[in-house]
Amino acid sequence: MTVPTVALPTTASSAGDDAAEGILLRQRARESSARTYARSFPIVPARATGMTVEGADGRRYLDCLSGAGTLALGHNHPVVLEAVRRTLDSGAPLHVLDLATPEKDDFTDALFATLPSAFADRARIHFCGPAGTDAVEAALKLMQTATGRRGVAAFTGAYHGMTAGALGATGSVAAKERVAVGSAEVTRLPYPYSYRCPFGVGGERGAELAATYTQRLLDDPSGGVVRPAAMILEAVQGEGGAVPAPDSWLREMRRITSEREIPLIVDEVQTGVGRTGAFWAVGHSGIVPDAMVMSKAIGGSLPLAVIVYDEAYDGWQPGAHTGTFRGNTLAMATGAATLRYVAREGLAERAAVVGARMTARLEGLRAEVPMVGDVRGRGLMIGVEIVDPEAGEDSCGARPAAPDRAERVRAACLDRGLIVELGGRFGSTVRLLPPLVITDEQAEAVLDRLADALNEVAAGRRA
Repeated sequence: MTVPTVALPTTASSAGDDAAEGILLRQRARESSARTYARSFPIVPARATGMTVEGADGRRYLDCLSGAGTLALGHNHPVVLEAVRRTLDSGAPLHVLDLATPEKDDFTDALFATLPSAFADRARIHFCGPAGTDAVEAALKLMQTATGRRGVAAFTGAYHGMTAGALGATGSVAAKERVAVGSAEVTRLPYPYSYRCPFGVGGERGAELAATYTQRLLDDPSGGVVRPAAMILEAVQGEGGAVPAPDSWLREMRRITSEREIPLIVDEVQTGVGRTGAFWAVGHSGIVPDAMVMSKAIGGSLPLAVIVYDEAYDGWQPGAHTGTFRGNTLAMATGAATLRYVAREGLAERAAVVGARMTARLEGLRAEVPMVGDVRGRGLMIGVEIVDPEAGEDSCGARPAAPDRAERVRAACLDRGLIVELGGRFGSTVRLLPPLVITDEQAEAVLDRLADALNEVAAGRRA
């Protein structure tokens, strides 16, 4: 595999600048106010290879966003391009609704081969609309159908999508306060977030209290919670700020739900395909969920979303959850190729090693730059929380979030040819989601540029 070398931003021509600015102006004039990444990154990507993105103005960037975690192999990886060309040259139908095709059969084989055997041996798969949020909707409907119940147990800090049911399970208040959300009753439970522990103690003790609270609330006949149709959680919260749940807490959630016959859905949309240092994030704790929601990287950079679930819950009638674009032949071909490449090349293990190295260096930076409040994550899913260093600490040693500083850090990174995005509470966490094929040289370049940006903002040199 050929990986491009690290490229610093180049000096753009005025013609390139003018063309890019024209495109950005037309986007602002014609696209909706809901556009997001376009506001954070005023660039016009024109070419991309591996981790490097080149804008229409000729400037180059290292991409630590990776399509919000979609690009496990980076941009235009040879394995992905070969799968596209092979499928197009074969004359395979590109759109066949949910009919059986050789490509679908092959993708299912490749996917099931990556799953824990205790799960795969009893698994069914449902192909959803091409976004993760539709797969979340499907998983919730599946469990409501199977149990005859309506409610959903979900967690603080969660992100599951922007359609009605998925948005209801999502924790963000800002995303929901101006719209009517899903019909299911959602019970909001505390997620173990050590730096900002909801119980004010942090660490393993905070996780233990979160589990105890969950169990007692579900068992309390006066707690106001009707037994839900499902519990849905992320093993590492992505948009929530790269917050990893302790394995012990995940095992407790599995025990609690199993004992109460509450199906457990694990949302692996962003954590899957090696991102956290295991092929699936549930692999760290060893739990076997009742359903897994998958999207992003499973399509090898093309749109694809599925749920995989225990056959005991397969009580749907034909057409119970359908949609026109459930048979994306190209995505199945690129997805199968990507799944096999990640497994064959040991990229999950590579993510664990490189992620640990990057996190260790960032921890050192935390000691030098007081506005770095917390460094956390798992594998190549890393969060750096930016805080107000002049403010006092709470009972967990956390200082108030500083979203304005975080925005300046993001902009300073872009100036240095590094694309990073924000997430977490108040949008104050710098998130690193590099492709799994990141080289050691690129990892060091990412950390150098981020450190330089942090130091610039900390010194007050950026307005």
